[in-house]
Amino acid sequence: MYMAKVVGSVVSTVKDPSLIGRKLMIVQPINSDGQAVRHQEVAADAIGAGVGEYVLLVRGAGARQVHQGEARDVNDCAIIGIIDRFDR
Repeated sequence: MYMAKVVGSVVSTVKDPSLIGRKLMIVQPINSDGQAVRHQEVAADAIGAGVGEYVLLVRGAGARQVHQGEARDVNDCAIIGIIDRFDR
């Protein structure tokens, strides 16, 4: 699990059936100081996050389990929580 900031959204009218009905967001991974690390990526939003919010992400098998019930899921990154604050 890691942290990111939602910086935008992606609209795709033609996509794999397992992504239909899912909001796709552009996220920028961050460190605990809120500084960008690595590159931006696209994540399927499981909780209704908005642009500008800090979120928790999972990748790989964890991201695919967020939307259980799908026979086949191509998702590799999912937003699973909204960060309220950073306590250090």
